[in-house]
Amino acid sequence: MNPVVGIIMGSDSDWGTMQKCVGVLRDFEIPYEVHIMSAHRTPEKAATYATEAEGRGLKVLICAAGMAAHLAGVIAGHSILPVIGVPMKGGAMDGLDALLATVQMPGGIPVATLALGNAGATNAGILAAQILALNDATLRQKLHDYKRAMEEKVNAADARLQDEL
Repeated sequence: MNPVVGIIMGSDSDWGTMQKCVGVLRDFEIPYEVHIMSAHRTPEKAATYATEAEGRGLKVLICAAGMAAHLAGVIAGHSILPVIGVPMKGGAMDGLDALLATVQMPGGIPVATLALGNAGATNAGILAAQILALNDATLRQKLHDYKRAMEEKVNAADARLQDEL
């Protein structure tokens, strides 16, 4: 199947975290592609990717970057597709700089900014699924099932705790 989600990482060091996102997309059977490009070191490649993404059939773009974290903003500036930003932990500020750089977008260039690191990567996959489910009843049902499974897991944990008390 042709990819509908594009995952872009600013560095190969982001891959360990972004595998969480890929795992979610696989679980929901959403076709994706993954690339490494930099807003600063490969700006033309990033701009071209963003500009051509819609025409290639991509529907959601997920960008992971640390430190200056301008990748999501550059991609959003060159595309009308929804852009999800995942700030990476690390660096002198342990990800705070990446979070601020990703969330502080000027009006007119939205980036849906998620949590730092693993939680953000997982949620990026889920948010992409939710966006795609707006026009896909099968995917929408999978999301309902996913939420129900989370609820059942919490209820089972509570029942075990109550039995111990």
